[in-house]
Amino acid sequence: MTDPMLDLSRLEGVPSAVAAAMAAADTILRDRGERPVPAEDSARALLAGARASAAMAGEEWEPGSVRLSTELIDLAASIRRTPAGALARAHTLLARDVLPEADLGRVPTDDPDRLAGLLALLTTPTQAPALIRAALAHAEMALLVADSPVHGLLGRAVEHLVLIEARVDPRAVLVPEQGHRAAGAAYAENLRHYATGTPGGVRAWILHCATALTHGAEVSPLGAARRFTDGAI
Repeated sequence: MTDPMLDLSRLEGVPSAVAAAMAAADTILRDRGERPVPAEDSARALLAGARASAAMAGEEWEPGSVRLSTELIDLAASIRRTPAGALARAHTLLARDVLPEADLGRVPTDDPDRLAGLLALLTTPTQAPALIRAALAHAEMALLVADSPVHGLLGRAVEHLVLIEARVDPRAVLVPEQGHRAAGAAYAENLRHYATGTPGGVRAWILHCATALTHGAEVSPLGAARRFTDGAI
C-alpha cells in the first residue's frame, strides 16, 4: 500500500527539519503530557495563538479566533474521526458575527475535490510524522478559497488540531500560530509554492511549518514558566 505522506516526509531536508521541531517541542513538554500542566499555561498559549492567527487575517476575526481557541482541545478529539463535523464547528466559532448566520458551519470552496481530499487526508492512516499531516491539512484548508481570511484561520487551526490529537502538543501549550506570523510575507509565499503541487513547493511548505512549530515551542508560556522555575531567568 502506498503512503504518500510518508514519501513527502523523506524529501530533502524534511527529516532533519521535522526532527528539530520535535526536539524543540520535547524540550518544552519533557514527559510529553505525563507531567501536569497548569491550566493557566495552556490558556495563555491558546490565547496567544488565537491572537497571532487573527492578526494575520484582520482584527475583526480576533473574537472568533479566541472563541475557537477555547474549544481547540475538545475539537482535536474529533478532527481525525469526524473531520467534517469538527471543521463545521470550527467555522461556526470563527465566523460568528462576521459572516451571515446562514453561512456558519458551511466551509465554502472553489474546488469540491480539494475539500474531499482534505477530509481523506485527515482520516487516512500513515507512517509519516504528525507534523506532515498537520502541514498538508493546513495548506489544503487555506487553499479551498484562495486568499480567504477565514480559510487561512481555519488552516492554522486545523494544523494545531492535528498536532494536539497526535500528542505532539497534547496540552496545547505550543504556539505554532506565532511561528506562522513571525514568518511575515514568507508564509503566503510558501503557501503559493505549495499550491504549485511540485515536490519543491510542497517541501518548502513543510519546512516552513516545521520552523513555525519550532518557534511555537520557543515562545510557549510553559517554556517561560519552566525556565523561571529552573532559575534560568
